[in-house]
Amino acid sequence: MLSFLDKKHSVAKPGHSRWLIPPAALAIHLAIGQVYALSVFNLPLTRVVGITESVAADWRLTTVGWIFSIAIVFLGLSAALFGKWLEREGPRKAMFVSALCFSGGFLVSALGVYLHNIWLVYLGYGVFGGIGLGIGYISPVSTLIKWFPDRPGMATGMAIMGFGGGAMIGSPLAVSLLDRFSSATSAGVWETMVVMGLIYFCLMMIGVFLVRVPREGWKPEGYTPASNAGKMITDNHVDADTALKTKQFWLLWVMLCVNVTAGIGVLGQASPMIQEMFSATITVQDAALFVALLSFFNLIGRFIWSSFSDKIGRKVTYGIYFGLGLMLYALIPTLGKFDTAFWFIAAFALIMTMYGGGFATIPAYLRDLFGTFQVGAIHGRLLTAWSTAGILGPVLINYIRQAQVDAGIPAADAYSITMYIMAALLLIGFLCNLAIREVDEKYHLK
Repeated sequence: MLSFLDKKHSVAKPGHSRWLIPPAALAIHLAIGQVYALSVFNLPLTRVVGITESVAADWRLTTVGWIFSIAIVFLGLSAALFGKWLEREGPRKAMFVSALCFSGGFLVSALGVYLHNIWLVYLGYGVFGGIGLGIGYISPVSTLIKWFPDRPGMATGMAIMGFGGGAMIGSPLAVSLLDRFSSATSAGVWETMVVMGLIYFCLMMIGVFLVRVPREGWKPEGYTPASNAGKMITDNHVDADTALKTKQFWLLWVMLCVNVTAGIGVLGQASPMIQEMFSATITVQDAALFVALLSFFNLIGRFIWSSFSDKIGRKVTYGIYFGLGLMLYALIPTLGKFDTAFWFIAAFALIMTMYGGGFATIPAYLRDLFGTFQVGAIHGRLLTAWSTAGILGPVLINYIRQAQVDAGIPAADAYSITMYIMAALLLIGFLCNLAIREVDEKYHLK
């Protein structure tokens, strides 16, 4: 039975449609993208004992907040550690392991909530779930690029768009189940986690059964590699270990880190930021709508920008991300002083498209520079930049803002210095992108 998971049994037969591969990737990414909706559990987890309100024995919000941080750290670590294993064993086995870890994480966390043991919750969703996130995130990337050598940006964009949209399924699902299971004796958290774990396992298994790898030497009909001339796309290959020795890998690492640091810092404080900058006109409900809007633009940016990068090249696309992005961040303090919030919202909507686009375009950039041989493994190692940014972004926003407020600066002006720092970070990314050249042939596989 388990031999079905072997790479040799997932090779596509002649005539197999490559358009069945993106739905397989989406099934995985829509599931693991639930991590962006994890905050739905935060308040209920602080009322596990008190049920209707927090009591002394309940966990604090700061304690619960570590679940997300641990999961993101293990996402980056597992993606880096298991990338080469994925390339060797194939996407089907990797997707299956991801499903076991991610769904199993929910079940272990449910037990932790039931026993009121926070360490079990950390182990469940944080460690096991985080490993499932990392392996699942990179599992379809290499396969998609091999199926779509003519449009790698569009292909990876379709999958990674699913990760951005996972919260659109996960959030209402969790809210609905929490309402269904809450009672006078339970906050409904552990029951919700059990059901969600089982639902996501079934969804991810769709990806496991659908995914195929192209047979050796397969190319799409009419594919002409020469059409990529001028876009810095190599026909050579670099293995994952050697890629770490190139300056191109570390330039891309910095680029991803600064792009995510800037974006994730804003996402974490979007609601209070717009309320404090436009306190006279923006209500709590308006701020919630603003957050939803940012999530939507994060989602569509992943597909639009990555697809566009197939036309204009990855280096030009990242030049736009950083060049336009740094100007928009630098303008935010000024836009925050306008009577209307329209231009402020429009600027952040555009920023969020480029934040999402940065995630979706990076696998294709790696393919351009390092070839397809171990691009999934290289991508996995690059995602350690995401783990780093997941800490840097919120820290920069939260602590600098608090320092400004403690110094007596009005809340509406407390974000200005942070926005300028974000602009400076994007300038670093712009310069790194400018410095990228083709990988030296001494690193190519012979």
